[in-house]
Amino acid sequence: MENWLGLADRRVLIAGAGGIGEACAAAFTAAGARVVVADINKARLAAYEHGLTADFSTAEGCENAVQATVELLGGIDILLHAVGMNHRVPVLDTTDDDWQRTIDINLSSAFRLGKAAGRHMVRAGWGRQVYCSSVSGLLAHPEHAPYAASKGGINQMMRVMAREWASSGVTVNAIAPGYTETDLTRAHLDKPGVREHYTSLVPAGRLGSVEDLTGPVLFLASEQASFVTGHVLYTDGGRTLV
Repeated sequence: MENWLGLADRRVLIAGAGGIGEACAAAFTAAGARVVVADINKARLAAYEHGLTADFSTAEGCENAVQATVELLGGIDILLHAVGMNHRVPVLDTTDDDWQRTIDINLSSAFRLGKAAGRHMVRAGWGRQVYCSSVSGLLAHPEHAPYAASKGGINQMMRVMAREWASSGVTVNAIAPGYTETDLTRAHLDKPGVREHYTSLVPAGRLGSVEDLTGPVLFLASEQASFVTGHVLYTDGGRTLV
């Protein structure tokens, strides 16, 4: 059915041009949406018609990214937050700088972008926000304290946004990937035995790919998900079942 998702001509800001952001940008474009992709890495933006250099570690960078999207596209209907970093060290070896940078990049950027985009969406009476959380927001993985805290924070933050904005036609949800092959995880997965170990923990018998995430993201951003809000959709091959 053509435009079943209702995404044609929707105005989308994707924060993060890495693996998940890149795959979702292609999927949104294929669905007929108009897409701005924002990232601090200029080289990642070369392939996009609307590529925007943005520093999401600052409030100004987040505000500017939303405002530039509104100016480029005439508004903003959908926000996908796909910005993240991880610093894998034990709690006792985690410095204050490690903690703060992870929280700033992963969680504070989500709050600032969501707030800035939410103003436009609430005013317009329609909007979709989708955040990339993680199974780490639920499970207690070792050497993940700042990352896990940031993802757990995203889960609760978006639930409050969802409750506050539901009556304005704005839905706010998250996907929570399991072990997925991305730029963020590849170096770690390539260590001897790591990929095999993580694969053994997934009932589906394989790690995820970024393409596994595009369908859930597009659904949550679509007309078909108008009554789904405040939900964390685990896209993990069953990892959280065991």
